[in-house]
Amino acid sequence: MSRNRWTSRDLALVATFAGVVAALGLVPAISLPVPVPVTAQSLGVMLAGSVLGARRAFAALLLFLALVAVGLPLLAGGRGGLGVFAGPSAGFLLAFPFCAALIGWLVERGGPSYHLWWGVVANLLGGIVLMYAAGTLGMVALAHLRLDAALAANAWYVVGDLAKVAVAALVARGVHAAYPGLLGEHRGRAEEPAPA
Repeated sequence: MSRNRWTSRDLALVATFAGVVAALGLVPAISLPVPVPVTAQSLGVMLAGSVLGARRAFAALLLFLALVAVGLPLLAGGRGGLGVFAGPSAGFLLAFPFCAALIGWLVERGGPSYHLWWGVVANLLGGIVLMYAAGTLGMVALAHLRLDAALAANAWYVVGDLAKVAVAALVARGVHAAYPGLLGEHRGRAEEPAPA
């Protein structure tokens, strides 16, 4: 079996988690005195990485962004279309697949069974550190904030995002308890040697 082969289960999980992120867009955004509102969709990024692993999580968020790009109103507030990628939240949005992939990659490094503490670390690094770095660059480039102002703007998001980290890690623990080997099975398939 090819190491890059996608199964029907992989594709179903990718589509499901793209839908989860879209559904979280129905939660109303919270406007703050900063250019980018607080939304629930970054929780979907964390959940995708925590549950699916790197490759499937990256694909799920890439699919989500492709649907947004073609105009589907899947972002919080019913936004969609190419214009959102030129707005102040573009850094955060474009980071979604990479943040999910980093979380998934880190979770996979934790072994075939999911460990809550390691899930928290993975979500902190992918869902906050990498997300904020990309979001800060986006606000500097597209909202024309100075770097110090963009970094300070992230302070408004910290408490909510720490709560999302905890929720994502706890939900992922429940999913992996109900479906043991979800990560290990996928990783094992990915590490199979290619046929000669």
